[in-house]
Amino acid sequence: MLNLIWLSFFIAGFLSCLYQALVLDNGAIFAQVIQATFDMAALSVEIALGLIGVLCLWLGFFTIAERAGFVDLLAKLFRPLFRHLMPEVPSNHPAIGSITMNMAANMLGLDNAATPLGLKAMQDLQQLNPSKTIASNAQILFLVLNTSSVTLLPVTIFLFRAQQGSEDPAAVFIPILLATSASTLAGLLLVAYIQGLNLLNKTVLAYLAGLGFLILLLLGFLLNGPPGELTARSSQLGNLLLLLVIISFLVLGYARKVNVYDAFVDGAKQGFDVAVKIIPYLVAMLVAIGVLRASQVLDHVLAIIAQVLGVFGLNTDFVAALPTALMRPFSGSGARAMMLETMNTYGVDSFAANLAATIQGSTETTFYVLAVYFGSVGIQRVRHAIGCGLFADLAGVTAAIAVGYWFFA
Repeated sequence: MLNLIWLSFFIAGFLSCLYQALVLDNGAIFAQVIQATFDMAALSVEIALGLIGVLCLWLGFFTIAERAGFVDLLAKLFRPLFRHLMPEVPSNHPAIGSITMNMAANMLGLDNAATPLGLKAMQDLQQLNPSKTIASNAQILFLVLNTSSVTLLPVTIFLFRAQQGSEDPAAVFIPILLATSASTLAGLLLVAYIQGLNLLNKTVLAYLAGLGFLILLLLGFLLNGPPGELTARSSQLGNLLLLLVIISFLVLGYARKVNVYDAFVDGAKQGFDVAVKIIPYLVAMLVAIGVLRASQVLDHVLAIIAQVLGVFGLNTDFVAALPTALMRPFSGSGARAMMLETMNTYGVDSFAANLAATIQGSTETTFYVLAVYFGSVGIQRVRHAIGCGLFADLAGVTAAIAVGYWFFA
C-alpha cells in the first residue's frame, strides 16, 4: 500500500508538470519541482539531526521508567479491565499479561517495546483462536484499541515541534489527549456493539467512570478562566503534567534502586542511532510530498475540498491539515511527513500545523497495524476489524478538528 501511494505522488506530480508546461505554457514548473526535491531532501536531514538532543533526552527518561517497572505498574492497573472486555480469554492466560503490557507501553509512547509486546499478545490470542485464519473477537478488539491510539505521552510530536522551532512544543498535549480519548472510546463502543460485549459490567463502568472523571477535571480546569486564556491554560497544564511524569520516573527509579543516571545515559545513547535511522524515511516521503506541493497537485486537491465544504457554509481553515488525516490510516511515516510539510509551509505554530499535530496524535496507522499484527499469526479474514478501526480513525480526526478550533482558532 505504501509503495503504491509513494509512487502515485511522483506520477501525479509529473503529469501535473506536463499539463502546465504543454497546456498552460509554464515551462518553469520543471525547475521548481526539481528544486523542491533538493530542498526537501536537505530539510529531511536537518530535521533528523535536529532531533538528536531531544531524542536523547526522552529516551533517557523512558529507559529509567522501563527499569523502574513503570510499564509493569500500568499493566497491573489495566489487567482487570481486559479480563472483562475479552471474556473468551481465561483470566490466568498469558494473553492478558501481554495485552496489558502492550497497552501500557503504548500509553508511554514506548514504540520499541510496544510492537514486540503487541506481536506477543497477538500470538497468545491466536492460541485460543478456534479458527486460525479468521480473526477472533479478542484479536479484533485488541487491534482496534491499538489502531485508535491510546498514547498518553505523544513525545515524538513534541520532538518534531521543538525541532521546527515551536515556541511551546507541548501546546498540543491536551488537544491530543482529548482527541485520542474520543478515538479509543469510539472504537471500543463500536466493537462492543458488534460483539455484544457488556459494558455495563461494574468493573468496566468503574474504568469508564474514572476516565470520564479525569476528562471532566481536565475540562473544568481549562474552562475555569477567560476564553482567551484557553490555549495558555492548556499549555500550562500540559507542561506541568510532563514535568510530573519526569519527576515520577526519577522518584520511582530511585525508590526501586535503579541507578537513574546510568539508566538515563544508556537510553540517551540510542538517540543518535534513532535520529540517523529515520533519515531515509523522511527523505523518501518529504521529497514525494515536495513534488506534490511544487507541482501544485496538493494545492489543487485541497482547493477542491475547500470549495465543496464552502458550498455548505463550513469554515475551511482545517483543510490545510487534511493531508495528515488522509495519510494517517495508511502510513505512519507518510502522515508524519505530511505533518512536517504542513509545519514547513504554514509555520510550526500556525493553526494548520497545530491541527495536523493533533490529528497525528489522535490515531494510529490502521492498515499497517492490521497487516503486521494479523500477518504475524496468519489471519486472512479480518471480519469487522477494518471497519471498526477506520471508524475510530474518523472519530479521532473529527474530534481533533473540533478540539483544534476550540484551542487554536
